[in-house]
Formats: sequence, C-alpha cells, structure tokens
Amino acid sequence: MSASVHYESSSEARKNLKSLFDAAGQGRVATMRRDNDTVAVVDVERLRHFLASVVPSRAEVVSEAGGWSVFIPGLPVAADAETFDDAVAGMVEALREYSDDWQDHLRDAPNHRDNWGLVQLIELSSDADLQAWLVNSGR
Repeated sequence: MSASVHYESSSEARKNLKSLFDAAGQGRVATMRRDNDTVAVVDVERLRHFLASVVPSRAEVVSEAGGWSVFIPGLPVAADAETFDDAVAGMVEALREYSDDWQDHLRDAPNHRDNWGLVQLIELSSDADLQAWLVNSGR
C-alpha cells in the first residue's frame, strides 16, 4: 500500500472514493486532480485540530463598565455582554457571521483574503470548540 493516494481525475477519484476517504481518515495524503486544480481530502477533526494550533485567536477580553467585551484586533468582530460567558458566546456568533460574510463576499478583499484558515476553523468547529479556542488558544 502506498503512503499517499492520488487520482488524476475526478472520475477516477469517484471510482475509488473508499480508498480516498480511508487514506484521509488515516491521516495520509489523499488528493485528486480536476482540470488544472489538485485538491486534498482531509479528515475534518485532524484539520480542525491543526488549524486551532496554528491560527491563534488573538482574542482580547476586557472587563469594563460592569460588563465584558471581546474583540480580535484586525478583524471586524466584537461582542459585549454583562457576563464573561455571554460575551464569549456572543463572540462565537460574531465569528460565525464573519465566516458567512467572508465566504459570500470578503474572501477576495485584500484585507480579508488571508483569513482562509480562520474561516475554515470557524466552520469546522462546534460552539464549544470556538469558545475554548477564544479563551485558551484552542487547548
């Protein structure tokens, strides 16, 4: 058995989906070619774990005026609430909205296009995963 799996066409990959998915699930390199593009098939939990470790949250939490604020410098997302937990939950909502906006129209904007990894992390994470990432850098 080869260490990696690669198919030169989408039709070849379709015929061999089980081996493509098995390789991805085992953490091996699994790719397929379509026209001039090569795409990777990756196990979601492995990718999410990797992204959480390499995409720092940089979230800043501030207690002020009897409430809490959470923001990420350089991103147009923030949340305010009376309690710390509510502010973090609000930030998760704000991140999900940002992800939607990024996928809809921000992905090609020069000041947002490099946030691909962040958007992938948001989409592949549960709310609990994102809360842990925000306050514990994903650990």
